[in-house]
Amino acid sequence: MVARVLVVEDEEAIREPLTTALRAAGHEVRACADGTGFEAVVDSFRPDLALLDVHLPGGRDGFELARALGGRSDCAVLMVTARDTVGDRLTGFAAGADDYVVKPFATVEVLARVTAILRRLGRVPSTVQVGDLVVDEGAQVAVRAGAPLTLTGTEFKLLAYLIGHRGRILSKTQLLTQVWGYDEYDPNLVEVHVSALRRKLEQHGPRLIHTERGLGYVVRP
Repeated sequence: MVARVLVVEDEEAIREPLTTALRAAGHEVRACADGTGFEAVVDSFRPDLALLDVHLPGGRDGFELARALGGRSDCAVLMVTARDTVGDRLTGFAAGADDYVVKPFATVEVLARVTAILRRLGRVPSTVQVGDLVVDEGAQVAVRAGAPLTLTGTEFKLLAYLIGHRGRILSKTQLLTQVWGYDEYDPNLVEVHVSALRRKLEQHGPRLIHTERGLGYVVRP
């Protein structure tokens, strides 16, 4: 499910958390503060998706970069900007943007939009299987041993993230960041939802979500 994501954002306070969150989500990330050498970066990195800020230093804005990208790559484009007028949005779409997110934003929203774009374009699979558990993020369906699971929206997001990073130990902080967003920090929230998710999964088979004491949780058959 790894994709290559190029982030072009001049504000370090936005660029660094985005880069960290995208890497935590399993993507390979290249980050730039402006459009200097943009074409060379695109040719060497070959991104699947580019997050482009509109206002950039150096004389080239995000719209120009999106147009340049369209001429040399089939990379998807997510415009990230504080400009929220209909005209700005239309300019972005005309330049080749696949989606548009407006500052200020929650990092978890950007991650969701990145995933949706990549899945829609076939860059990451919609369905993941571990043992007898099948999770289809596109259809928002989870089935174990042939039995559909009745999950809340948060439980499904948590399961999808865990199974998407199967085999990796994920800390409570990572799960809070990726599933609930940066504004929630109660680790009990994770414990409660993992427990509820386990009960539903284990009605149809052995344990899949394992606890690594002091480290976090991992999905493995």
